[in-house]
Formats: sequence, structure tokens, C-alpha cells
Amino acid sequence: MRILVAEDERVLADLVVEGLYAEAMAVDVAYDGAGALELLAVNDYDVLVLDRDLPRVHGDDVCRELARRGSRVRVLMLTASGAVHERVTGLNLGADDYLAKPFAFDELVARVLALARRSAPPLPPVLERGGITLDTARREASRDGRHLPLSRKEYAVLEELMRARGAVVSTEELLERAWDEHTDPFTTVVKVTMSKLRAKLGDPPVIVTLPGSGYRL
Repeated sequence: MRILVAEDERVLADLVVEGLYAEAMAVDVAYDGAGALELLAVNDYDVLVLDRDLPRVHGDDVCRELARRGSRVRVLMLTASGAVHERVTGLNLGADDYLAKPFAFDELVARVLALARRSAPPLPPVLERGGITLDTARREASRDGRHLPLSRKEYAVLEELMRARGAVVSTEELLERAWDEHTDPFTTVVKVTMSKLRAKLGDPPVIVTLPGSGYRL
């Protein structure tokens, strides 16, 4: 899943980004509302973590613009005020959820994951294919009962392949969903990660490479 964090407090923004990275998410960051809208116009995000009091373009106006565009991105609005009327206003603007600062990071992650599930077609919390089991709630993977010690990128790639339900997933799609905007489109990072993932999955091979098209599980 791909997340955009829009927060002008850079220390907090970078901490949130780092924490979401650790949960195998692809994360971009914007430090003002104008930057957030620019990224939202060119990238397909599952969730926007949006500070309400942003410079250049206020968080409220970001929500209004997303509604005008008919965007499908789910919005978790952050604010320094937890007053009921503030929450009501934020939700009425189009936010899907609301979290007051200061917040527990575990709660932020849980809310982001819940919103991401709502942004995609409904799937069971445990995915199974080819003897592979993926527990998306616990972020754990196994094959034929054997635990797979995957890195966060290996897990993210495997999740995208599992979610595709046998359809081909292109290298471009994997870069879009498992990495972030700073990744070089000509990099071999997908190929390298796929090689490591295949080694950990073991035999018999279950990931098929279709030259010029992508990968299928």
C-alpha cells in the first residue's frame, strides 16, 4: 500500500514516515498543502495522513479539492485539537477518520491500515495461494507452515502478488505500490528484491516471470 504524509512539523512527519516504512508501506511526504496536492495529482495513494493546519494550502482546502476531483484516497486528518466540533468539521469536509495530537503511533498505524483496507476491493485478512499464507493484520507470511523471515520490501512485493489473485503485476506497478516517488524507474531494485523473495520462498518455484510483462504468483 502507498501512503502520503502531509505534515509541516518536519520532525513529526519524518518520524511518521519512518514508522510506516517499518510496516512495509511505501510512503511519500509533503511539508505543505500545495506539495500534497501536487503529489496527489500524479500518484495513486491508498491513504493520506493529513495535518489540518498546513501552510500554503490549508488541510481543509486539501480535503475540499480531493472531493472536487472525486479522489478515492482515504483521509486520516491530524489536528492539535480533539474538540468534538473540530472532529465534526473535519469529517464533514471529507476526512474518513480523525486523530488528535499527541497520538500513540500504534493507533496511527492501525487507523492507516484500516483505511487502506477500505480503499481497496475487499479481501480476506488472511490471503492464501500456492501454499503461501499471508496474514495482513499481523504482517506475517508462511509457506506450508514454515515462517518466512521477509524484509519489509519482500513482504510488500509478496502482498501485491497475492492481492493480484494470479493476474500479472508489472515492474512499474510494483515500483508504484511498494516503493516511493524517489525510486529511479530504471533501477533493478524490483529484480533484486524478487530474487531474494524467491530464495526465501524456496522450492518448488511459485513466482513466474513473464518477460516484458511482469510477475505472476
